[in-house]
Amino acid sequence: MPQVTRTSRRNFLQSAAAFAIAGRSFLRSGDARAALAEARAHEAPTLPKMTYRKLGKTDFVGSRLIFGCGAALSGDPRDELLERAFDAGVNVFDVGTRRYYDNAEANLRPFLGKHREQVFLISKASVYLDIEPNAEVTLAQARQGARTWSMLLDESLGDLGVDHVDAYYLMGSNNPSVIRNDEIYEAFLKAKKAGKTSHWGLSTHENAQNVLLAAAKTGRFALAQIAITPAGWYSWSDRNIEPDSPDMVALQPVLKQARDAGIGLIGMKAGRFLAGRKWLGWGNPDAFDSHYSSKLMKSDFNSFQRSYAYVLEHGLDAVNADMQSLTHLDENFVAAATAQEYFA
Repeated sequence: MPQVTRTSRRNFLQSAAAFAIAGRSFLRSGDARAALAEARAHEAPTLPKMTYRKLGKTDFVGSRLIFGCGAALSGDPRDELLERAFDAGVNVFDVGTRRYYDNAEANLRPFLGKHREQVFLISKASVYLDIEPNAEVTLAQARQGARTWSMLLDESLGDLGVDHVDAYYLMGSNNPSVIRNDEIYEAFLKAKKAGKTSHWGLSTHENAQNVLLAAAKTGRFALAQIAITPAGWYSWSDRNIEPDSPDMVALQPVLKQARDAGIGLIGMKAGRFLAGRKWLGWGNPDAFDSHYSSKLMKSDFNSFQRSYAYVLEHGLDAVNADMQSLTHLDENFVAAATAQEYFA
């Protein structure tokens, strides 16, 4: 029998994995072309070296691409995506409570069983209060919200199979008075003292500017995940750029205030508007082109990659991307790893 070299064995295993991935992709989508593309992505050339940035007052040096596990893992485990990202240099993984993301935390658990000490782990939960964005939170509401957030933190720890998450966010924050509230902050301090989490953060895609400025003034937050695009704030409620939003260049003083307060800034939904909506014919691929330099426009980046690269080089430490295929993972990785080359 001929000897099987390590290289040929690795190639065989990669091919077998690619066929398996193609089969799963086809079963999910019924699209043979997409399944083949995903299989080929599994055998793609070596990715560029990831770039890193200290994430605010956490002092953790994190990859500029964060793996957003919420939607990607809500239904099924996707270990091939997680392992590829980790092997390439992604060291920050973000997920969230089962109340919103179904099985995502449980599906991340096997990966964490192998790599927990090597990654920065973020999860999150809302305080689930029925309050308008500019209303003042009452004492009763704040106490209820603090209890809910604390309960969901414990639930997250159980689902993840860990006793500690590096950061636990106030998810979907849209109310500055909640951000400033002492009762809710006390819930975080108790969790920190108990060793359940080290850093407080928030995510926001509504009333984001007011929320971020409120967080900066408190000095309490280490991280903020914000829905922002080259054209300005993105509103999840109507899937559009906020009316009259300043563009990202004009938003630099706001972002600087947050950074000066020790908040690491993580972008989300940077390219979501480009995808469009079904009843509008999908896609707005050229929506941000007027914001780009000729150097960026002449790059090999597609419209989504340009959006990620732009926000990274205009005040963000990292971008959080929901990557549900190897093709998207590789594209986002390249954009995050090489963004600085187009903004010299």
